[in-house]
Amino acid sequence: MDFTFTEEQQAAVEAAKAVFSDVTPDAVPSPALTPGAVAEDLDRSLWARLAAADLLGITLAPEHGGAGLDPVALCLVLRESARVLARVPLLETSAVALTIERYAHPRTAAALLPRVTRGELVLTAAAQGRTGHEPAAHAVTARRDGTGWTLDGLQTAVPWAHRADIIAVPARTPEGGTVLALLPRAHDGLGLTDQYSTHGELLAELRLDAVHLDDTDVIDTDGAWERLRDILTTGTCALALGLGEAVLAMTSQYTGKREQFGHPVATFQAVAVQTADRYIDLRAMEVTLWQAAWRLSHDTDGALPAAGDIAVAKIWASEGVRRVVQTAQHLHGGFGADTDYPLHRYHAWAKHLELSLGPAAAHEEALGDLLAAHSLD
Repeated sequence: MDFTFTEEQQAAVEAAKAVFSDVTPDAVPSPALTPGAVAEDLDRSLWARLAAADLLGITLAPEHGGAGLDPVALCLVLRESARVLARVPLLETSAVALTIERYAHPRTAAALLPRVTRGELVLTAAAQGRTGHEPAAHAVTARRDGTGWTLDGLQTAVPWAHRADIIAVPARTPEGGTVLALLPRAHDGLGLTDQYSTHGELLAELRLDAVHLDDTDVIDTDGAWERLRDILTTGTCALALGLGEAVLAMTSQYTGKREQFGHPVATFQAVAVQTADRYIDLRAMEVTLWQAAWRLSHDTDGALPAAGDIAVAKIWASEGVRRVVQTAQHLHGGFGADTDYPLHRYHAWAKHLELSLGPAAAHEEALGDLLAAHSLD
């Protein structure tokens, strides 16, 4: 396995850095001071710049206007976006678009994907289920009717749903299979209720009441939802890594300047040990992320399925990002909670990512099940 990034992947990083260079985390009101959503819409100006830089179709084939790169490249770009808390559904749109390209009917892909790469369509996905603690596909039922599919159920905490054009919704069939519905936001039988996460962004609870979709709007190919879920999860780990790296850099700068007893606090052993521990967390988050992204990019066999590598990445990301921001708050003292200073925003986003990933104990249990089911001899 070679973790050296290709020239194309490195070029994607440079393009992302250029686009995100003028993005500031405090462009919207503080979530600590805002009772509802910090903004009603995504950052449309940034979205347009991402499209102009060909980053919205980075993983799509050239025939759809994309660059034809892999999930590793997507994760590299996502890491850069998290450093500045970019308010765009880059992960959700890219993950759904990748799934459409691979599993949807060619006519559906041809109709949607060029518009995605041009920034004309915003896509998102319902991945949290009814409560966030159950398989998302179990929260909605899908049954065939005379002319297509009928869906009923509820999905919670769907990001960017109020402004997305299409929402990918997993659903369970009576036979026990899973389909993936491509649901237009404005559709009969679909209701959206406002929800808010720790970072102050507007989420939605989706209620589906006898929603009818044509066959072309439902992907019933085996593995489609699982693939989408894996990309969303791995991409979230990339966001956690980028955010954690930005926070550690912020902490290093602060402790290097803040003096106590005539010396920078960074020179104190207790401070140095804590920052070193968080650096180790970030390096572990990084290597497990690239392992998971590499498995998704190459579809190679291993001692365990790719789900095992993704579980390890989730364990480190959910625990690591929490430890990094908590240590940063501690070492900043009261300054870290000052709403005029950006650290509290990173803490709020980190908590959202941690909640999205779920508890490390659940991922450890899933990894244990995989180890029990697969011989490593």
